[in-house]
Amino acid sequence: MWRGIIRRVPVVAVIIEVVVLVASVVVVVIVVVVVVVVLLVVAEVTSAVETVVVVVDDVVVVVVVVVVVVVVVVVVVVIVVVVAVPLKVQ
Repeated sequence: MWRGIIRRVPVVAVIIEVVVLVASVVVVVIVVVVVVVVLLVVAEVTSAVETVVVVVDDVVVVVVVVVVVVVVVVVVVVIVVVVAVPLKVQ
């Protein structure tokens, strides 16, 4: 069973897929860290300017959630395309 699978899927394709998967996970982690840092900075700025705290916090939270969702969807789509297309071709 394993021999047939190994013959059909070249080693280079598997290595490329693993590298892409690892890279996408790293990108997601970096995005999360950046979002957390931005939120901390915004929290500091808004606590200094207390007149606009509520509006800015709500807007920032909505924007951050939308950005994170979009990034996660894009990463998942890229992973699916990179993994599924080579397997379909073979």
